[in-house]
Parts: sequence; structure tokens; C-alpha cells
Amino acid sequence: MKRQDDFEMRRQHLKDLTEDQLEKRFWELCNKIVEPMIELAKTNTSPSIERSVLLRMGFSSIEAKAIVNRVIELNLLNKGAGNVVYRLSKLKNLEIKEAGLALSKGDYTEEALGLFKEVRV
Repeated sequence: MKRQDDFEMRRQHLKDLTEDQLEKRFWELCNKIVEPMIELAKTNTSPSIERSVLLRMGFSSIEAKAIVNRVIELNLLNKGAGNVVYRLSKLKNLEIKEAGLALSKGDYTEEALGLFKEVRV
């Protein structure tokens, strides 16, 4: 079985481009392909991603899991668990670790919810 070679036909729209133009086109197409993934990353998260963020903020894995679970209960996961802890620590003038542990124990839940209350007109 002989393969039908259609390379010449498929390259017609590219054959007159220079090396620089081809490279520019390549990167334009790459950006176009990756764009939806970037948008998803900006607007979506998961418990495992949020635990990872909290680990980098200095919490243990057990502490991070408890904080993420509390943030999920408060329906604030889309705001980011690390963001919730950070903003709560600023609001209450606490260390980040102290704010996160307090939140995981159920303290400051109203304050956390108030931080992200959306103004409705």
C-alpha cells in the first residue's frame, strides 16, 4: 500500500512565507491553542490545588486539608483557600498560620464570608 503524499497541496498556504513569518505564525497558533487552558486556569481550581497553595504558605498537609474543607463548606473555594486565609489574616491582624488554623477550627467564618460578599445593585 503506497501512501498518498499530499504535502505539496497542504503547504500551499505556507510556501511563500519567510522563516520569520513561519515562526510568527507558529507562535500565534500555539497561543491560540493554549488560550482556553489559560482561561480555565484563571477561573477554576480544585481542592488539591488549594491544598498545594496552603502547603507553600507553611501549613502542614493535615492543616491544609482542614482549611480547604472549611473553605469548601463556606462555598469560597472559587476565591482560593490561600486568598481566604491571607485576606482573613489581614482583616483580623493575625499571622497567616494563626488565621488559617482558626478558620479550620470554625472561627471567623462570618468574617471570611463577609470578605467576599458581593455587592448587588
